[in-house]
Amino acid sequence: MRNRISVLVGTALVACWALPAPAQERPALAIRNVKIVTLAGPAIERGTVVIQDGRITAVGTDVTVPAGARVIDGAGLEVYPGFFDASTDLGLTEVGAVDVTNDQRELGEFNPHLLGATAVHPASEHIPVARANGVTHAVATPSSAGGGMGGQGSLMNLAGWTVEEMLIRPSVGVMLSWPTMRGGGFGFGGFAAQQRSFRQVQEQYEEAKRDIVAWLDAARQYARARDAGDPVRRDLRLEAVARVLGGEIPFLVSATSQQAIRDAVAFADEQQVRIVLLNSGGGGFGGGGGSEIDKVFDLLAEKNIPVILGATQAMPGSDRRYDDAYSLPARVHAAGITFALSTFSSSDSRTLPYEIGMAVGYGLPHEEALKAITRYPAEILGVGDELGTIEVGKRANLVVTDGDPLEIRTTVRHVIIDGVDVGVGNRHLELYEKYRARPLPKDKP
Repeated sequence: MRNRISVLVGTALVACWALPAPAQERPALAIRNVKIVTLAGPAIERGTVVIQDGRITAVGTDVTVPAGARVIDGAGLEVYPGFFDASTDLGLTEVGAVDVTNDQRELGEFNPHLLGATAVHPASEHIPVARANGVTHAVATPSSAGGGMGGQGSLMNLAGWTVEEMLIRPSVGVMLSWPTMRGGGFGFGGFAAQQRSFRQVQEQYEEAKRDIVAWLDAARQYARARDAGDPVRRDLRLEAVARVLGGEIPFLVSATSQQAIRDAVAFADEQQVRIVLLNSGGGGFGGGGGSEIDKVFDLLAEKNIPVILGATQAMPGSDRRYDDAYSLPARVHAAGITFALSTFSSSDSRTLPYEIGMAVGYGLPHEEALKAITRYPAEILGVGDELGTIEVGKRANLVVTDGDPLEIRTTVRHVIIDGVDVGVGNRHLELYEKYRARPLPKDKP
């Protein structure tokens, strides 16, 4: 009977971690005697943060705690803005090798009307794992083949029973995967596409660029016809592109090679649209590929193009220094380019603070590193008035730690999302506790 109860309890624990953080009432919450790293000014060594109705209502040393508020004693602790993973597969994928658990790409190349949020699975095991390491909100970004529009990135809290509860902004931009020039040849594990001449590759590349421009031309004509009151059949895809043309949202342009980045910037100038460059890197297993963003620093700074960089803990590309990825954020910062850092992942989203922490060891100022995963992604994606710093009026997405959150030895004590302390329970912790409590084997006679 005891064993049966243990199994049932263990099963219940697994089920609890598999579910999203519960939607709760949001009574007033105060964190007292805590070091407050606001990222909007100097840190407050011993202060109080007051939260009511999911918003920060007071920050400082002379703050009155509302009657009946739940109080967290922050003595010896530090509070930071919640971490922002600005381009991820969170909620869109669970097990990479199992097709039915992957929903980050739709059929067809051009789907600008689709929202990432519609495919998010709130009960994903990856979400509480990322949340337990201080990631409180993220953008779910659908993808597409090169030259396509995968859909719109949706900004969501990492807590909630439903997508509607999690959603902060349905759209922060339309994903545009810039075409690449590839000539085929040998591939990993066998033969890739048949080898093509440079002329053929270039023609295909130029055709892909013309297809993108054609979509924008069609969206302009569609918008003009609707504004004039002409009878036109509604087209959600053209409406989404028209939002970019109207300046409501940017294109989130994925590009890594020097030519692709230069062409994307020229495209933005010609079409008079805003872009955010997604530069995930391109290193990885075997050191193949690699980003060439360092060859266009001057252009990006001149045009004031913000960049979302990929993880630093990656293999270098071909003919690159071993520390190329580690030092890239520092070099981007020194070039005067506004940047954030993201994992471009789901299972690895939890490593976000360590990815930017690696860059600190290679020259990036510590405060700039913190801003790269809090304040700057919020400003780049147009939600700086809601998130990114600890200020009165902003969403109460906070993380409380017992030290520097960029160091792996630091423990996250509290994760607060929309004013609710959602806890740090997750599948990893449950398995750790389970096997830590395993009885030692008895000595054999």
